[in-house]
Amino acid sequence: MTFIDTAEFAAQTKAARILIVDDDPAMQRMIVGYLTEHNLRATAVGGRKALMHSLTVREPDLVILDLHLGEDDGLEILRELRTHSVVPVILITGNRREEIDRVLGLELGADDYLTKPFGLRELLARVRSTLRRRTMDRLSPAKHRECSFRFAGWSFDQRQRELTSPSGKSVSLTKGEFALLSAFVQAPRRTLSREHLLQATRVHEDVFDRSIDVQILRLRRKLEETPSAPRFICTARGVGYKFEADVEVV
Repeated sequence: MTFIDTAEFAAQTKAARILIVDDDPAMQRMIVGYLTEHNLRATAVGGRKALMHSLTVREPDLVILDLHLGEDDGLEILRELRTHSVVPVILITGNRREEIDRVLGLELGADDYLTKPFGLRELLARVRSTLRRRTMDRLSPAKHRECSFRFAGWSFDQRQRELTSPSGKSVSLTKGEFALLSAFVQAPRRTLSREHLLQATRVHEDVFDRSIDVQILRLRRKLEETPSAPRFICTARGVGYKFEADVEVV
C-alpha cells in the first residue's frame, strides 16, 4: 500500500487553482463566489481566447468548462486543450437530452460532467473529488518511478518490463501492451477514456481511435481466462475501459 502525507495532500488541494470557462457573467460570479467561500481559489474567463491566454501564463489545476459558449464550441475547446495539456476538466452541459455531448466530452478526455440545472454543493463535491484524484496522482510514488504491481496473483514489474501469471509463467508484452497495462494498474477501478489511453500508449500520431480496442483485445487474450467475458479489463460503454482489480504497489 502507498501512504500519502495527509498534510501535504491537504496543502496541495487547498492551493489548487480553478478556472471557470463560461460566457454568462452571472454564472461566473455564482461559481467563483461559491468556490471562494469554500476556501478554493477560482477565477473565470468568457471563452476560448481568454482560456488559451490563461494557459500560457500559468496552467490551472482544474478547468470547469461550459460546452455552450456562444460563438465557441466547448467540445472543440476541449479537443484543443487535450492536444497539449492533461489538466482535469469538468464539463457543464445544457440539458439532460444532450447525452451525445457528454459521451464525446468523456471520450475526448474530460474527467467529469454536470448537467444544468445543478446544485452548487454538487459542483463543489465534484471539484473536490477531481482535485483529490489529481493530488493523489501527483503525490503517489508510483507516478514518479517505475514500480512493481500485484493484482489477483499476477505480478507486473515495470523496471524489468515483465508480466508474470499466477502460475509463474512469463507473459511477453509488446510496447503498446506494456504502456496500456501501465496506465491501467496506475488507475485501478477508474474509467479511462480512449483518448486517455491513446495518450498513454503514444500511438495517436499514426493510427486511428479503434486501434485502442485492438490493443485491448490483445491484452485481454494475455490476461483473461475468457477474453469474451473479461474479469480485469471491462468496457465502460460509450466512454472507455476500467481495470477491475485491486492493485498493490510493491
